[in-house]
Amino acid sequence: MEYTFRQRENDGRTEVFDPIRKKWVVLTPEERVRQQLVLFLLNVKKIPASHISVERSITVNGLTRRYDLVVFAPEGNPWMVVECKAPEVEITQAVVEQAGRYNKTLRAPILGVTNGSAHFFFTIDFETEKIRPLTDF
Repeated sequence: MEYTFRQRENDGRTEVFDPIRKKWVVLTPEERVRQQLVLFLLNVKKIPASHISVERSITVNGLTRRYDLVVFAPEGNPWMVVECKAPEVEITQAVVEQAGRYNKTLRAPILGVTNGSAHFFFTIDFETEKIRPLTDF
């Protein structure tokens, strides 16, 4: 499903207004995927903007990394981590593992990866270390 963004031209670049970060960002292919997901979460899943975090730094194995999107549960714990890729990037095991590394720090029970057309979501039981695919996000 395609959503309409607030867009503008700035210094020859197309920018989109991110309703979570509340700022204009360059509309790269990956950003388009991220913003489509943000609008889906806000408009279809009715997740409050205050529960969504976009492109924040975290420490993973002693290194600073940036996650794409985290949804927090009402009590404030990470509920879902999603790694967004540009449409031309194939969703491979390596992409899922990248999201999984971020989630070792965040410990969200739902992990997702998307390139805008392929979407894979999983539930994670940290006690048993079982990962199961979600058939319907």
